[in-house]
Amino acid sequence: MSVGDSEVTGIKAAGQKKLMLFSGRTHPELAEQVAEQLGIQVVPTKFQDFANGEMYVRYLESARGSDAFVLQAHSGAINESIMEQLIMVDALKRASAKRITVITPFLGYARQDKKHLGREPITARLMTDLFATAGADRLMAIDLHTDQIQGFFDGPVDHLFALPLLADYIKEKVSGAEATVVSPDAGRVRTADRWADRLGLPLAIIHKRRDPEVANQVKVHEVVGEVEGRTCILVDDMIDTAGTIVKAADALFEQGASSVIAAATHGVLSGPAAERLQNSRISEVVITNSLPIPKERDFEKLTQLSIAPLLARAINEVFSDGSVTSLFEG
Repeated sequence: MSVGDSEVTGIKAAGQKKLMLFSGRTHPELAEQVAEQLGIQVVPTKFQDFANGEMYVRYLESARGSDAFVLQAHSGAINESIMEQLIMVDALKRASAKRITVITPFLGYARQDKKHLGREPITARLMTDLFATAGADRLMAIDLHTDQIQGFFDGPVDHLFALPLLADYIKEKVSGAEATVVSPDAGRVRTADRWADRLGLPLAIIHKRRDPEVANQVKVHEVVGEVEGRTCILVDDMIDTAGTIVKAADALFEQGASSVIAAATHGVLSGPAAERLQNSRISEVVITNSLPIPKERDFEKLTQLSIAPLLARAINEVFSDGSVTSLFEG
């Protein structure tokens, strides 16, 4: 169901609520797409960087009594983008916004969600604490690295899923072909299982072990499941340096796969990722625009799908006190 202009504007005209969308500087294109879906404008904001790196934020419209949604992509200079969003939330709190929802399509530090060794931090918990301290009443994110992060924030968390968007696109690509959904490691089996159910396809798993001496390096061992002669759909929540995905694809081809398509919600694409993926035997890499892709990280095999309609529907459900869960039912 699309979000009509009349529905949102009608609520505002009645004087009951005022929906306002605010955007940081890391992904204004996504914010504009969401605003267009909602039939509103992104609130004009003044940003300033001082010589020592400190940031200043001031909104150019009153936010008093508003239902405020603050959208920021945690990308690029990630620590700066997070700090900017925290400052934006604080400014809204001091501007007497009635409710503040932080929208982080990709939540920075989400992979640091547990302790593996002594004296390690749980930085994902620190992130939610920072937003709560700044004044956030609610968090909204897409495909968190682990479900448990929802419990880190003492308030409502809207955990959205890009699976319907990505899977419907992939379904058209593999229509009529013998295909298998593949999890690149044991940790992504639950995600891959949802894909398999959605597409009505069998599931395979790649068993791998990380090299403890080298960061972001993996060793692929064996493929569990039927992949010979089939189109394999490698699924994950994110692609960072692309080491895992490329080595997983190599393992699938070694087991006789006819082709491999990679799909993930978040395209972090750090370091050599773009070059690795372009030079790999993977035929297409499908991601969402949860993170901006600079020109130097774009490549021929990359397809980016917009999550703006999903975010707009979720925002409208929150604003109208509806059900975000209903977006994924049926």
